[in-house]
Amino acid sequence: MLTIWGRPTAFNAQKVVWAAEEVGIPYERIDAGTKWGVVDTPEYRRLNPNGLVPVIQDGDYVLWESNTIVRYLSGKYGRNDLYPADFLTRIEAERWMDWQATHVLPAHKAAFQYAVRNIGTLEQAQASFEQTNALFAILDAALATKPYVAGNHFTMGDIPIGSLAYRWYSMDWAAIPRMPHLQDWYARVTARPSFDAIRRLPKDGQRVG
Repeated sequence: MLTIWGRPTAFNAQKVVWAAEEVGIPYERIDAGTKWGVVDTPEYRRLNPNGLVPVIQDGDYVLWESNTIVRYLSGKYGRNDLYPADFLTRIEAERWMDWQATHVLPAHKAAFQYAVRNIGTLEQAQASFEQTNALFAILDAALATKPYVAGNHFTMGDIPIGSLAYRWYSMDWAAIPRMPHLQDWYARVTARPSFDAIRRLPKDGQRVG
């Protein structure tokens, strides 16, 4: 059985749960991080020397880095739709996964920290909010010509940015500009049965201990 370490409010762990649900394999999720602890224990540091979540153990194989885990689960369990066999489609999925990690995730951090954890200043949060919406506008424009980030079908590329969009929309920002293509895509990806497991977890936009 697959084991996933990660606190329920961590969107990086949520995307791994989503991928596991999508490929249809049994798994156990173990609470770890923040108030749940675990990540500073010697046992956990042997799994991930960074002391971060998530981590998976699949048989004897241990893997950390959430987007890599999504790639691993999509590829290993024979889902050529998620891990596209077509090279250019797979590269397109990978491009949006990397964009989520290198652009949107850092951009949104100050707004999230201010709104949920009372960290930082209003000015920092406002700048973060505007930068994040500008980035989502890039995705909105890309989705004007295709229903999913890599083309005509849902792939692994939709999972990381879909998880982050879920965090963003869960915070009920009053001033998010309307982005029709992004919102239609968001409705499609979160309507998947595999996403129900994420809905049952606490939202990243909720205040946590």
